[in-house]
Amino acid sequence: MTDQKHATLPAWSGNGRRRLLVLSSSPRSDGNSRALSDAMAEGAREQGHDAVVVDLNDHVTHMLRDCRKCRSGETGKCTIEDTHGPLFSDLYLSADGVAYATPIWWYGMSAQLKAFIDRIFCFISDSEPTVEDVLARLPKKRAALILSAEESNFAARLAIVQHMSELCRYLHHDFVGVVTGVGNKRGEVASDPADPLAAARRLGAQFFDIAPTDYKLDTDRAGTVWGQANGELPAMWR
Repeated sequence: MTDQKHATLPAWSGNGRRRLLVLSSSPRSDGNSRALSDAMAEGAREQGHDAVVVDLNDHVTHMLRDCRKCRSGETGKCTIEDTHGPLFSDLYLSADGVAYATPIWWYGMSAQLKAFIDRIFCFISDSEPTVEDVLARLPKKRAALILSAEESNFAARLAIVQHMSELCRYLHHDFVGVVTGVGNKRGEVASDPADPLAAARRLGAQFFDIAPTDYKLDTDRAGTVWGQANGELPAMWR
C-alpha cells in the first residue's frame, strides 16, 4: 500500500468542460470498484470532460476524531496525518460532479468511503479557518453511486442508495444515477451479463446532461417525459 505521508494525488488536466471526480473506495486498486470507476471516467472523457479517479485507500487511513483534540492550535487545521485534506480541498471542492464507488460490505458502504464522508465535518466546522469558502463551494454538485456486489439481491443495495440520497439532499447535490456490477473476484464484473462496465461508461458520458427530477405535489410538469424541449435524459437507475 502507498505510504500515506507521500501519497500523490492526481490533478485536473484543465482541458475538460466539466470536472468529474471518481472516488474508488475499495482497498483493491485492481478490483471491481476500480474497473467500474475507470469506465465511468472514460465515458466522461469521451464527452470532453475532465475526469480523475482516486483510490481512497491511498489517502484516507484514519477515521474522524474529536476536532477539539486534533485541530492545530496555531493554524486551526486538521492534524491527521494522511492526505484527506488535500483530496477534499484540491479535488473534491473544485469538482462539478462526484461519483462514489464502493463494494457492498455487510450491506453498507466501505469504511474508507464512510471515513471520507465523515471527515467532511472537519471542513464545515466553525473552527475551520476556511469554512466560509468551503460552504460556498460544497453545494450544487452532481453525484452518482457505483456499487460492486457479490450478490444480485436488489435489496442488498438499498441502504447505501438511501444513505447517498439523503447525503445529496443535505449537501444540495443532484443525485443522477446508480450503476451496480455483480462480481467477487478482481475484474469479475466484466462477466456480469448486464454489462455494468458499459452502463458506467454511459452514465459517465451523460453525467452532466441528465436532468434529475424530484416532483412535489404542486410541481408544474409536462405531460411527457421523453419529449421535453431540452432533450436531456432523466436519471438512470439500475
